Amino acid sequence: MKFLGAKHKGDIKIIGVPLDATVSYRPGTRFAYSEVVKASVAIETYSPYLELDLEDFDFEDMGQVELPFGNVEKSFGIIEGIVRELSAFPFLAIGGEHLITYPILKVLKDRFEDLVVLHLDAHLDMRDEYLGERLSHATVMRRVAELGISILSMGVRSFIREEIQFVKSSEVVEISPFKFDIGLLERLKGRNVYISFDSDVLDPSYLPGVGTPEPNGVSIGDVIDLIVSLSKLDLKIVGIDFVEVNPMIDSTGNTPIIASFIVRELLLLLAKNYYSR
Repeated sequence: MKFLGAKHKGDIKIIGVPLDATVSYRPGTRFAYSEVVKASVAIETYSPYLELDLEDFDFEDMGQVELPFGNVEKSFGIIEGIVRELSAFPFLAIGGEHLITYPILKVLKDRFEDLVVLHLDAHLDMRDEYLGERLSHATVMRRVAELGISILSMGVRSFIREEIQFVKSSEVVEISPFKFDIGLLERLKGRNVYISFDSDVLDPSYLPGVGTPEPNGVSIGDVIDLIVSLSKLDLKIVGIDFVEVNPMIDSTGNTPIIASFIVRELLLLLAKNYYSR
């Protein structure tokens, strides 16, 4: 089964990356891609928000990568190899845990100059280590910052003192706590942009199936407003990841459908950005 409307071939790629090795509270993100794809039959191809239809674009669902469960080092090698092959094209990676962002960006930083990450998340993920590990979904954006990549974090509302101290001392990190500050998106104009969308940026009342839910999050409407605003900017989106969905802990079955809806909007944003360059 392929994601809604996927053609056999196309410049825009979808890939499932089921890394689920360092999730600290409720594991299960490795099931996200398969459940999101299955749920996509419940949504339409047309977005009334972007006024675009996936049927008008060629995109390829490449399926899910096989990763050795629990082996972060080998998983990184596999992910980096795939991204090297995909990096000539815009792609959307469906996680998996947030740690997938790090090996992806290790590759992209060498391909794209002036790269900036738009980081949408309830958590800063900028601890130096977590439970004795420097490679964790709780440290991923700290590792990205150490690559020298600029980061604009929006929607963050959960962090420890160490992380705030790091942000204040960093020359590459800027945050917009609690909400999406649409005005800050102007900072992205003319740049190569990678979007890292952690699903727990949404309030749990909108998307309950996440590993580490955090109250007082953004709404679905806020997400749509952000995507529409991004679609109007002059920038180059080089890739997107959508991570930390855990469909196994939502008994209603709504989480995969809502996630599919968001993935549709992100795909259309990617398509509009790519084909209008």
